[in-house]
Amino acid sequence: MRKVIYSMLISLDGYVESPNGDIGWTGPDDEVHAFINDQARDLGGSLYGRRLYENMSAYWPTADERPDAPQIEVDFARTWRAMPKYVFSKTLDKVEWNSTLVTGDLKEEVLKIKRQEGGDLDVGGATLAGSLLRLGLIDEFQIFIHPLVLGAGKPFFPPLDSAIRTRLLETRAFASGIVYLRYEVT
Repeated sequence: MRKVIYSMLISLDGYVESPNGDIGWTGPDDEVHAFINDQARDLGGSLYGRRLYENMSAYWPTADERPDAPQIEVDFARTWRAMPKYVFSKTLDKVEWNSTLVTGDLKEEVLKIKRQEGGDLDVGGATLAGSLLRLGLIDEFQIFIHPLVLGAGKPFFPPLDSAIRTRLLETRAFASGIVYLRYEVT
């Protein structure tokens, strides 16, 4: 069965966005971006909520067409367009760019996608990931800790009814001070 991986850049104090919703501070440098691009190429798909899908689709479908686009972004844009995306939304009418709109029961639909052939799946966005976490559907965490303390904002982890045990699989420190941690849920 395919794994669902919750992966995001977070602040040192565990937030994915500032109190006003800003995520501009999460922009990775080229070294981290190349690492993320390599990870994305190995995925079998991405699970998105409406908000993250709209944010991603506002930029990445044509990012590689800009004459001044850095090669690292060109690479990610092409990977992003080719990757299957499953968008969980009750409000969207349609999705594009190799995306499938999913409107059924969250747990049933994710289990159906996990049972399909293909590579692992990543889930981006704290809201959808929080729901999947509460349903026991997250198999792995890939966290990029940014050396910045926000003090408040949207947390990476939602409030939970019980602890989730994990096992460390991998670590990596980048020149920018970002630290990558990879844990499996045990």
